[in-house]
Amino acid sequence: MKKTQVFIFAILIGAGAIFIHSQQEVVLSIKDGMPVIPLAFPDFISQSSSQEIREFGKDLHQIVSDDLNYSRIFQLLPESHYSYIRPLNPKKIFFKDWESIQATLLLVGIVSESESKDFLFEGKIYDVKSSRFIFGKRYQSAKSLLRLVAHKMADEVMKIYGERPVFTSKVVFVSDRDGNNELYMMDYDGQNQTRLTFNKIIDYMPAWSADGKQIAYTSYRATEAGLYLYNPYEGVRKEVMSEGTNFAPTFSFNGKKLAFCSTAEEGNSEIYIANSDGTNIKRLTFNTAIDTSPSWSPNSREIAFTSDRGGTPQIYIMDAEGSNVRRASFGGSYHDAPAWSPTGDRIAYVSRVNQIFDIYVLNLRTNKIIKLTESNARNESPCWSPDGRHLIFSSNLNGTVQLYTIDYDGLNLKRLTSKGSNKLPDWSR
Repeated sequence: MKKTQVFIFAILIGAGAIFIHSQQEVVLSIKDGMPVIPLAFPDFISQSSSQEIREFGKDLHQIVSDDLNYSRIFQLLPESHYSYIRPLNPKKIFFKDWESIQATLLLVGIVSESESKDFLFEGKIYDVKSSRFIFGKRYQSAKSLLRLVAHKMADEVMKIYGERPVFTSKVVFVSDRDGNNELYMMDYDGQNQTRLTFNKIIDYMPAWSADGKQIAYTSYRATEAGLYLYNPYEGVRKEVMSEGTNFAPTFSFNGKKLAFCSTAEEGNSEIYIANSDGTNIKRLTFNTAIDTSPSWSPNSREIAFTSDRGGTPQIYIMDAEGSNVRRASFGGSYHDAPAWSPTGDRIAYVSRVNQIFDIYVLNLRTNKIIKLTESNARNESPCWSPDGRHLIFSSNLNGTVQLYTIDYDGLNLKRLTSKGSNKLPDWSR
């Protein structure tokens, strides 16, 4: 535990080295299904003679480029288009040039070096057709935090369109890469994979709190599987419940409640809720069936869950107080692990057909179902990104169980992990 605390403390010291200066902000809006926005994104301009700073600029540009391409909102114009217009002059932008290559937005970046040898980065967004400055940010940071600065800038571009930040979000997951099932954390794109727990016991099923400061998880610290709250940034752990088997925690979107499963009272898996700090535990379900895998709706008023009360595992929805239970999945003999989208209109879940486990998405508005994964692999544990455009899940597609992301429509499958066996991901909000 001491090792974890020292590492996280070092991260916090480094994060304090970032200074952000804001300029005018204009918030636009975008809806799912709209055409992607053509974005001109020329190479960042270096105002330093240092080769190191120039290389930082190239790396920064690549990371922001990867982020915005991943967003499904922006289409970065090919670099070949820039050869048809005059070189960029940040002091005098010829918007007609950029309009001639069909750019809607222009993102300009300038990198330099401070007197303290930190790197400086300034990013500005312009609306090309109206020749209008939209937004700008200026960062001063330690060189070791290059990726964080890039992700912050990409998040700021997303927020212009009313989107939730994605690129500074974190994924917590379980890995046995060091010989034991422990909790790990990584960036949304699989970078900076960091071990959080150091035990000789099994840690399982982690879930982020709404504010991203705590992780609820199951730990076999005694003969039973207890439920714990853990602050990875302070190294503080708190027991919530240790009687019986406790598992599958999930925090409500409003940050007030924690739902989980427990066998504490009658030896049967039932769903409970508590305050987000683990106090005031209350049982929600009362039956002889197995109720498990709770998932909150974005308005925190409903909970989707799995139950075999009808004979086979199916997806059900109930109010947050445990009333008004109704079945959401029909057909098939096995549906499990519901994950409610942050947009509120979709639930992802796992379905088994002919011993093959795939991920499906139910559209709650149309009742239409799409099959997200299509392989002879075991695809499980879906979890949505903060903006609801992507999911992370585990799969043995390439032999060992690894984590992958995929877009909500089944496109852009990407592998994130490779060491050991990795599973049970949860994406921070």
